[in-house]
Amino acid sequence: MFDGYDSCSEDTSSSSSSEESEEEVAPLPSSLPIIKNNGQVYTYPDGKSGMATCEMCGMVGVRDAFYSKTKRFCSVSCSRSYSSNSKKASILARLQGKPPTKKAKVLQKQPLVAKLAAYAQYQATLQNQAKTKAAVPVEGFSWGNYINSNSFTAAPVTCFKHAPMGTCWGDISEGVRVEVPNTDCSLPTKVFWIAGIVKLAGYNALLRYEGFENDSNLDFWCNICGSDIHPVGWCATSGKPLVPPRTIQHKYTNWKAFLVKRLTGAKTLPPDFSQKVSESMQYPFKTSMRVEVVDKTHLCRTRVAVVESVIGGRLRLVYEESEDKTDDFWCHMYSPLIHHIGWSRSIGHRFKRSDITKKQDGHFDAPPHLFMKVKEVDAAGEWFKEGMKLEAIDPLNLSAICVATIRKVLADGYLMIGIDGSEAADGSDWFCYHATSPSIFPVGFCEINMIELTPPRGYAKLPFKWFDYLRESDSIAAPVKLFNKEVPNHGFHVGMKLEAVDLMEPRLVCVATVTRIIHRLLRIHFDGWEDEYDQWVDCESPDLYPVGWCQLTGYQLQPPAPQSSRDSQSSSSKQKKKAKSQQYKGHKKMTSLQLKEELLDGEEYSFLQGASDQESNGSASYYIKQEP
Repeated sequence: MFDGYDSCSEDTSSSSSSEESEEEVAPLPSSLPIIKNNGQVYTYPDGKSGMATCEMCGMVGVRDAFYSKTKRFCSVSCSRSYSSNSKKASILARLQGKPPTKKAKVLQKQPLVAKLAAYAQYQATLQNQAKTKAAVPVEGFSWGNYINSNSFTAAPVTCFKHAPMGTCWGDISEGVRVEVPNTDCSLPTKVFWIAGIVKLAGYNALLRYEGFENDSNLDFWCNICGSDIHPVGWCATSGKPLVPPRTIQHKYTNWKAFLVKRLTGAKTLPPDFSQKVSESMQYPFKTSMRVEVVDKTHLCRTRVAVVESVIGGRLRLVYEESEDKTDDFWCHMYSPLIHHIGWSRSIGHRFKRSDITKKQDGHFDAPPHLFMKVKEVDAAGEWFKEGMKLEAIDPLNLSAICVATIRKVLADGYLMIGIDGSEAADGSDWFCYHATSPSIFPVGFCEINMIELTPPRGYAKLPFKWFDYLRESDSIAAPVKLFNKEVPNHGFHVGMKLEAVDLMEPRLVCVATVTRIIHRLLRIHFDGWEDEYDQWVDCESPDLYPVGWCQLTGYQLQPPAPQSSRDSQSSSSKQKKKAKSQQYKGHKKMTSLQLKEELLDGEEYSFLQGASDQESNGSASYYIKQEP
């Protein structure tokens, strides 16, 4: 952090004293034991332990972040304080657990905390990837090459209101100019040059240096929200040199006049762009917060879980009773699956009481205002009733919309839904949707929108007809007017690329494509996998992200499956149909036989984030007229 500071001039006696004292103690061994700090184990990415304890203030931190070659101090201030105080005084301060001056404490705190948090986040990602049996390595995958070689189009950032910069992307488009590092240069120092956006793909942009005209030989992809991308004028205000690329340096003798001509009237990034990026990546949920989240082994109830890590707004939640912290669940902070403590009791939802009688030290309840608000409904008049029929996305088979029944009406507009023909006798696989959820539909929705409706398991009278089924089951359809019919101008089109959570293995974010749009309902296909693994997802689902989101937030991206995986899955899927269960474990792409074998000791299920209505802004009717 301050390694370059050693060469700076300091007070001679202070510098000498500091270096002499450092020579008296041998360097720390390279293989330090793994140290746990507040329950979190910190290690280097290569697997080697790497922690150090500051000899001045006693703070434990990542050894590479420490000051000086011997890594004995967490900052310059601690090193100076050590050299300016007697050993007796410094040892006494260390035993007391505090630095000798307030200045030392202020200077060393922030960088270490930031680095510790980054390492903790990195390791949490590694630990979760290790649990995934068939996670595809990301090496060799490049969004830029993937899009260029196939002429793909990516969904614009403005389609994702929950993602960083989703609501303030502005006029960033092709033709916008930026200042970027000049890699076509032999100078020993870092220099910059101006480039224009040739193509946008989510956060990623294909850039071309000014002066290359129609020559694309040195075009390159980068993330617009990266730290090396600046608005035009940044170099002038920061004192950084603008140097033309070596390849075209001979083209003009007066580069200043060339730039003035080229940049007059051109657009660039807002001057506060980097600040907005930083602000949009601040998340209100913090580690150690307690929430109520759906129980992945029993859909019908919730449990208390603790936020273990936050990456890009996604939360790794560990169920409170998990002693080894392996019983976890991933979801976005805006997911309808998480709620504040006390939510279940307030609406009459089933809740699994924890064996833990009191909060663990450091844990605290997440404030209710942090959670996504649902639309208020008026249940005083005509409303949903138990036994009414409807169509709903099956949370355990997200490619299917099924015949379903309202099993219980809760408070505040919440409903417990069961899939006909597949329900457990005790109702443990009922799932909770709000009345305004875009994941439930009126009777006839699939027929009018030409979607295959999954009939009840074992129902022999095919093809399925709603009128006959309602009569045979002596039931009625939920009134059409009670369903959510709002269709936002989402901006998605068929064929657009994006990064999407595999909701059957919610720790994974994968390369995906929009293959169909029904009003606000999107059919998401995972590139390289069979269509049977597709998912119906709402256009405003917090589990969809722009191209480049994983790179921006430091999350692991799962590339398209290699040919070998596709071949093996294809041969198996021809013989087996997907199985249903209230519990799911393993990678998203499994045959039904593998799935059944895993069900006995599974540790992961997923729950859908929503879906509903619009054929790419088309005029197709949303509902079919109910028969009398």
